[in-house]
Amino acid sequence: MSQAAQAASASTLTARSPATLEFDGDAVNWRRLGEFEHFFYTILDVDPATEAADFVLKFEPGERIFLHRHRALTMTTVLAGEHRLYEPDGAVKEVRPLGSYTIAPPSPDPHQEGGGADGAVVAYSTRGSADGVVFDVLDAAGATVGTLGIADLCALFELQGGRPGA
Repeated sequence: MSQAAQAASASTLTARSPATLEFDGDAVNWRRLGEFEHFFYTILDVDPATEAADFVLKFEPGERIFLHRHRALTMTTVLAGEHRLYEPDGAVKEVRPLGSYTIAPPSPDPHQEGGGADGAVVAYSTRGSADGVVFDVLDAAGATVGTLGIADLCALFELQGGRPGA
């Protein structure tokens, strides 16, 4: 590797200070997202320049969240419990056990998510967006009634004081 390439690589790698968070669900300052029910969140990091967002959701036992659609590449890791995905009609679509890692491209297909009998804690990592939108919030008929975008995730992270899990 040339000296110029090494210098460019080094500056890229050191441009952002590393942040670490040892996951202890009891130590996390879980937050509610507006009036949405059955889950809590904490933001780990958001980079608007690359449209990357990392956050953790804690799902209540046996409950489902609102109908939505992913508009970004989404990777998930189940940290605790069982992560469940549901079809719009409520039928179970997929059950992801503890330790599952999933990569899903953006999709026009709506679904709901939730926790199994003991709930679930799931880490999400999203990359990219559709014009800044990461998720569409849908009504029961499948019509878009709201969105959650990179700017929204940045604002939520700032509400945490810009610190992971705070």
